[in-house]
Amino acid sequence: MIISSLFKDYSVDFIYSTNEIQELQKMKDTYFVIDEKVYALYIKIFDNIDKEKMLLINAIESNKNIDIVLLVCEKMTLLNSKRNTILVSIGGGIIQDITGFVANVLYRGIKWIYVPTTLLAMCDSCIGGKSSLNYKHFKNLLGSFYPPDQIIIYLDFLKTLSLEDYYSGLGEVVKFNIIAGEKGILKIESKIKMLLTRDNNELEDFIINSLQFKKSFIEEDEFDKGKRIFLNFAHTFGHAFESASSYNIPHGTAVVLGMITANAISLQRNLLNERLTKTIENICKNILLLLNLTENNITYLICGA
Repeated sequence: MIISSLFKDYSVDFIYSTNEIQELQKMKDTYFVIDEKVYALYIKIFDNIDKEKMLLINAIESNKNIDIVLLVCEKMTLLNSKRNTILVSIGGGIIQDITGFVANVLYRGIKWIYVPTTLLAMCDSCIGGKSSLNYKHFKNLLGSFYPPDQIIIYLDFLKTLSLEDYYSGLGEVVKFNIIAGEKGILKIESKIKMLLTRDNNELEDFIINSLQFKKSFIEEDEFDKGKRIFLNFAHTFGHAFESASSYNIPHGTAVVLGMITANAISLQRNLLNERLTKTIENICKNILLLLNLTENNITYLICGA
C-alpha cells in the first residue's frame, strides 16, 4: 500500500518472518530506537545491532516528552552519517510519537522506518504522519506532521501484546468500521469473535481495510483541517473517559465508551435508529469485557445516572 503525502510518498508493507527486520540491522548509517519490552521479548531478533547505535526506551506516557526526544537526538548526533542517518523505530504509539518528532527535526528531516508492534499503531496511527509530545502537565501540546518513509507490519508481534492493549487496538478497528456505515458495521459484527482470538488472517484483512479507509481521509486532508476530523468520531467523549480514569482506561477502549455515548445521544436526537444503536453497542461490549462493566455501569458511565 502506498500513501501519498506532501512530504513524500511512503509504503506500508506486511512481512511474514523476522528476516526483513534482521536485514534492517545490516543497513549502513542506521540508528534504532526500540521499546524496551519489545526488545526483551524478541531479543534474538536484535542480536546484530551495534549497542552504540541503539536506544531502549520505557514506552510509558511520562516518557513522551521533549527531554526524551533530545536524548535521542544527542545519541544520533554522535554518528558520523549526519543527514544520511536512517532512524528505525520499533514499538507502539509512544515510540512512534517520540521518533516521528526526532525524524522531523533532526537535520531538518531524516529517513525514518517504523515497525509498529501494537494493534492500535498497526491499524491506525502508523499512517498519517502525526507525532505528539506531552509538555509539563499538558497532553500532546507539542506536535508535528512527518510520515515515515516505510512502515513494516509483522503481525506476530501481536501474540505477546497484553489483552488490555490488544482490546484497545480493536476499539479503533471497530471505530473505522462504524464510520464506514452499515456495511462496515455488519462486517465487524460478523467477525468480532474471530478478531478476539487474534486470528492473523482476519487481523490482516481488517488492518488493511482500516488503513485503506484512513488513507482516503489523510490523502485529502493531511493536516487535519477538514475531512480528517471525521476520524475523531467518539474521541471527545473518549478523551474524557481517559482523563477521568487517570489514563487507566486505554485509548482505544475509551474510544469504545465514547462511541456508545455518542450513539446514545444520537438516538435521543433521532439521528440514529434504535436497531443500529443496539447493534453497535453489542459490538462494543466485546471490547469492554476487561473493564468488567455491567449494564448499570455502562449506563452510569455514559449518562451519569
